[in-house]
Amino acid sequence: MDLIIASNNKNKVREIKEILDNEFDNFYSLKDIGLDIDIEETGETFFENSLIKAKTIADITGKVCIADDSGLMVDVLDGKPGVYSARFAGEPCNDENNNKKLLELLKGYSYEEKTAKFVSCIVLYFPNGEYITSTGEVKGHILTEYHGNGGFGYDPLFFADELGKTFGEATSEEKNKISHRARALEDLKSKV
Repeated sequence: MDLIIASNNKNKVREIKEILDNEFDNFYSLKDIGLDIDIEETGETFFENSLIKAKTIADITGKVCIADDSGLMVDVLDGKPGVYSARFAGEPCNDENNNKKLLELLKGYSYEEKTAKFVSCIVLYFPNGEYITSTGEVKGHILTEYHGNGGFGYDPLFFADELGKTFGEATSEEKNKISHRARALEDLKSKV
């Protein structure tokens, strides 16, 4: 079975392919199928946004589609940036601006107070309108400075408690064992 990945984020596409490698025959990103679309994420939850993306692309292509909506939730910020993680700092949307805003908002908080988690919600949507959903999360803390050059987004600031290092310091193999997206995809595999 072929799978369309409803994303323009090359890092997210790579992670999904790596984790679901043996589950599908072929993987296609939106770029691979020549679909240039920016889907407006109007949901208030990760699930709602994931469903919007998966259904939109499945309806357009008539193929099985997977979508992920994920983000960082910081406890002292009442769960922010949450569903707005990718566009937290506004325009222009980029990792550097988002990380700067996060660090600014967390000034004055101790390490112990800066608990956070990455959350991922996956929807696998079929052309007949049926879908399967799964979620995953990983807990950690936000650091005051970047550690590591790997990963993307908030990875260099997110100290994963289980790894004992940031996602920015972790190899893709290490991250793909415990990340929020990996856990959501493993949960999905158990339901397919």
